[in-house]
Amino acid sequence: MKIVRLRQPASLENLQIGSAERRPPGPGEVVVRIHASSLNYHDYAVVMGQIVAADGRIPMSDGAGEVVDLGPPLGGLVEQPDFKVGDAVVSTFFPRWLDGPVSMRARVGVPGDHIDGYACEYATVPALALTRAPAGYTHAEAATLPCAALTAWRALMVNGPVLPGETVVVQGTGGVSVFALQFAKAAGATVIATSSSDEKLDRLRALGADHLINYRETPKWARSVLEYTDGEGADHVVEVGGSGTLGQSLHACRVGGHISMIGVLTGVQGPVSTATVMSKNIRLQGISVGSRRHQLDMVRAIEATGLRPVMDRHFPLDAIAEAFRHQASGQHFGKIILDV
Repeated sequence: MKIVRLRQPASLENLQIGSAERRPPGPGEVVVRIHASSLNYHDYAVVMGQIVAADGRIPMSDGAGEVVDLGPPLGGLVEQPDFKVGDAVVSTFFPRWLDGPVSMRARVGVPGDHIDGYACEYATVPALALTRAPAGYTHAEAATLPCAALTAWRALMVNGPVLPGETVVVQGTGGVSVFALQFAKAAGATVIATSSSDEKLDRLRALGADHLINYRETPKWARSVLEYTDGEGADHVVEVGGSGTLGQSLHACRVGGHISMIGVLTGVQGPVSTATVMSKNIRLQGISVGSRRHQLDMVRAIEATGLRPVMDRHFPLDAIAEAFRHQASGQHFGKIILDV
């Protein structure tokens, strides 16, 4: 089978196309013919060496495909998924976080980082590291879900939770932000979207955004949020920028509101107005994807609402470095797909 390996020192030039024998499934495992993956900032951080991975690691945390082989049942009391050959499945970001609250142990084993990922034609993985894909989804559509969609789902629908009539601020046009817009609109919320591009803002409007802010033209965009909310502020802010945007998010959030801290695109640390957090009683919560149970709930919601992901460009597996260069350019809108 064809695979991609990341050689150290990590760089786009050290993404090497190779081959390997597929491993037969052991107890509780399945073999999946991988048809698609999708790019996340986490994957970019791995291939650029910002997140250290072992030499020869197969990158990519997201994978979607078809079950082609099953190992024998796993003994013990752990309930196993009832997958069959031919089932369409999608990976989970935290294979050990099945349910319940997050923990240190639950966050171990991220594909493409701690263990081999899905930049390969076949993957042999525990059945519990997968869920079914939404009915009617293509493999490419399903591959957008494990990291970006589930992060947005947990931020708004699990840890929010967003209620009809509430106001949500989303930042930019990356995968998490676009999914957050879609989930918020499906829940009956009003969405205020920011971007530095008027063209991208028009596309966000087409997806249902109610109010648009060009943050390049309006750097203190929190003032616009307050105007749109009659001075109250937003109920929820999906914060993907990090230290460079958190100050505006704090000012844009209502008293008693909720900020999901997801990204660090503008920096990993910086000053925080703790007085604002305290005086406004803001709930500021870090988010890193979600559990298998969250993903199962999200898949059901997707099927119930008919939500479809927004995909940008498709690249073949051999062009994985080109795909990451496109991601780094910031020109994309929604998810970038690797067709395996």
